[in-house]
Amino acid sequence: MANIFEENSHRNFTWEKLGDIRKGRQNLGEEVPVILYRLMEYTINDVLSKEMGAEKANDIFRKAGYLAGTEFTRNVMDTTLGLDEFVASLQQTLIDLKMGILRIEQYDENTGEFTLTVGEDLDCSGLPLSNEVVCNYDEGLLQGVMETYTGKDYQVREIDCWATGDRVCRFRGNVLEHSKTDSNCGIH
Repeated sequence: MANIFEENSHRNFTWEKLGDIRKGRQNLGEEVPVILYRLMEYTINDVLSKEMGAEKANDIFRKAGYLAGTEFTRNVMDTTLGLDEFVASLQQTLIDLKMGILRIEQYDENTGEFTLTVGEDLDCSGLPLSNEVVCNYDEGLLQGVMETYTGKDYQVREIDCWATGDRVCRFRGNVLEHSKTDSNCGIH
């Protein structure tokens, strides 16, 4: 049996590495409190920021989110659905998984550009004010979802956040004109 934490084994994420959670957590179940998720996310962010700087830490979180978004879309979502059906399915899946309440504010069919909000966002809803957007992981996740579904290169950035005083996180996605420049995971 392979050890997923051996030096080379854990470096390449695959969906299967998440394991059979139902089987492994028969008594405790699949869900954990949001506080534990945030404890992990924000302590990792703190260490990365101190070791590498805030900009690099944010970039790493975007890349991790992108990987999660692509794998999530490939393994959970039906990418053969039309846009309206895909969005409806994504909205319901995010609610079912208690990740947030997704709403599309604007989508331009000609350019592929969009603005969407996530209410009760797993990453930040309820945080104290910091006057900065903090949902870098979500930026990458949404980019991964959109690129996997559409086949187009995107850049997604948060423009409003609970931490800046808003009550939803708002993201803008723009289709990029050029091909992917980062072979590690497509973050631009």
